[in-house]
Amino acid sequence: MATNKLKELEAARAKLANLEQAIASELRSELAALPAQYGFATAREFAAAVLSASGARRGRKPKGAAAASTGGKRRRRAVITDETRASVKKMVEGGKTGSEIAKALSISLPSVQNIKKALGLVKKR
Repeated sequence: MATNKLKELEAARAKLANLEQAIASELRSELAALPAQYGFATAREFAAAVLSASGARRGRKPKGAAAASTGGKRRRRAVITDETRASVKKMVEGGKTGSEIAKALSISLPSVQNIKKALGLVKKR
């Protein structure tokens, strides 16, 4: 009895393996036909179109992208001087927001926050 069940199990496994191969083959042929169905010559062009349509971005920006976003110039690191700190303190006391201060002094918002923290102008949580 056990040998008959083992033979049935082996036959079922073989049938399952054949079905898996048939499904995989059919799937490959359907996927290979997709680019032509949508009017693309190659799978690479089709994949690029799908990625651009989905808005997905992969990897790093192209080399010219950073320079293009800043008007072709590379940003310089801001130099924080005593005058900058005094201006930040004066603007905070005047009721300006951090982003307004950053824009007015041409420094980053994190720099403004660091200056405020160093001057003791930030409330602790």
